Amino acid sequence: MTFLILAYLGGVLTILSPCILPVLPFVFARADQPFVRSGLPMLLGMALTFALVATLAAVGGAWAVHANVYGRWLALLILALFGLTLLLPRVADRLMQPLVALGARLSNRGDADAPSTLSSVVLGIGTGLLWAPCAGPILGLVLTGAALHGANIGTFGLLLAYAAGAATSLALALFVGGRVFGALKRSLGAGEWVRRGLGVAVLVAVAAIALGADTGWLTRLSLARTNGVEQSLIDAIGARSPGAAPSAPAGEGAMMAAKPHATVDGVRSEGELPPLDGAVAWLNSPPLTREGLRGKVVLVDFWTYSCVNCLRTLPYVRAWYAKYKDQGLVVIGVHAPEFAFEKDETNVRRAVADLAVDYPVALDNDYAIWRGFNNEYWPAHYFIDAQGRIRHHHFGEGAYEQSETWIRELLEEARGGMPGAMPMDAQAVQPDTSGLALAPANADVGSPETYLGYERAEHFASPGGAVHDAAHDYAVPATLPLNAWGLAGTWTVADEKARLDKPGGRVVFRFHARDLNLVLGPMADGKPARFVVRIDGARPGDDHGVDTDADGQGTVTQQKLYQLYRAKGAVNDRTFEIEFLDPVEAFAFTFG
Repeated sequence: MTFLILAYLGGVLTILSPCILPVLPFVFARADQPFVRSGLPMLLGMALTFALVATLAAVGGAWAVHANVYGRWLALLILALFGLTLLLPRVADRLMQPLVALGARLSNRGDADAPSTLSSVVLGIGTGLLWAPCAGPILGLVLTGAALHGANIGTFGLLLAYAAGAATSLALALFVGGRVFGALKRSLGAGEWVRRGLGVAVLVAVAAIALGADTGWLTRLSLARTNGVEQSLIDAIGARSPGAAPSAPAGEGAMMAAKPHATVDGVRSEGELPPLDGAVAWLNSPPLTREGLRGKVVLVDFWTYSCVNCLRTLPYVRAWYAKYKDQGLVVIGVHAPEFAFEKDETNVRRAVADLAVDYPVALDNDYAIWRGFNNEYWPAHYFIDAQGRIRHHHFGEGAYEQSETWIRELLEEARGGMPGAMPMDAQAVQPDTSGLALAPANADVGSPETYLGYERAEHFASPGGAVHDAAHDYAVPATLPLNAWGLAGTWTVADEKARLDKPGGRVVFRFHARDLNLVLGPMADGKPARFVVRIDGARPGDDHGVDTDADGQGTVTQQKLYQLYRAKGAVNDRTFEIEFLDPVEAFAFTFG
């Protein structure tokens, strides 16, 4: 119920967002007609269609997205005819008799006093196919949860609640608009001009949507700062985005969030260890089962190999396994991918070898184990006792000594409370945390994790916005505000990545952090991609990352996270620029 209310409120706030502008003309075009028979059916059709299409797009893969493209173009055609009948009914009737007759029926211009409920629903369906709301924090929370937890009635209900919230605010606007238009027609006799004006507005909206304005520059406007309001609602209710990796925990234990627990026979428990079924493959081990793990203390580590937070935690997990495996500790690394390339078993095997991970790793490509734990973070550690009960958890980085204390306590408990059975060395592990594993300088991190694919991209500053799934020539503005970024050259921006189609392309980012990392990969042919990094227009020198030299030169040889900059001195606002001498794929920036 809490999430339904949150989704509904997020939808209500869309009336303040510029992303609602393209659909307003379709809504106001019927402002002078009875609400129950015209406006309400249209808004219901819009809400139901958006909820259905968004659910399919979130969980159905590329086929659903491509199918909706055709639906959008059909809706644009119908709504363009609708606008044409409002603007030029006589000319339209002569030029396109059959099709315009359909548009005329949708607009009910022949009988304004008795509008067809069915035609209103059809108009709403067309509007629902076209509506692309800004993905603020609340909608992002809902869509991410849908992608991870699959298609179900809960997913559809949350998206329907969001659409219902938008329909509520639009209904209010429609009510006010109807009063205004009615007054104009009565006082000025301007009904014909009002109708033609609405026809122009509808055609302009159709053109704007066809050119991508609804998913381009409109998404970057912040007329009412709705993102801040939405985030405040999320914080107040305590909701968390499923699958959201904490990019910069604010100190040790910052992500030690509470989970429901019970006390049975004096033992605190967060529930039973869920089944480990559903992994598509196991590395370093045959498949493990919860029944086979009885009598063992188990640490389950949810991770993915391009996640910088996971890479910074990994040395501690390896060290715990090395120190306590002979005492009965079993570590299971559940590899739950964030990007599509992390589902490739060959890629994961190579990463496991490169990272010296020698404990069992389950490839959870379908998020089956993830859902079993009701997990929400990378990295996430769950501590299970010898009876198969989840006793503790920790999300994100830090709290390493506390985590090791839990391991020791559970091992001692499994041995019947005999501390002498444990190693005499009570010192906490001190693994090598140099390079990528170095803890973040949280006090200096002023830039957020930033994705280059349009599905989650923010603060994109190249003029004209992103063109989805098509090659386009981009340019970088002369100046960038902090945390803004842009592309230069010929790129294809896809849902989770930006692909450079011709050599010589650049990515520029204005950031504030000690470390800058970028997830990169070669093209499908596997050929290495050379690059050159510049900081404020100069070579990085001593501030180069582990994957570049002092001249800023490096090579993308595999799909992974690359550390490109590490400040050795004071941390200030800097302009990062990377030029690729070969085609490449870029996914996401992270900072530390």
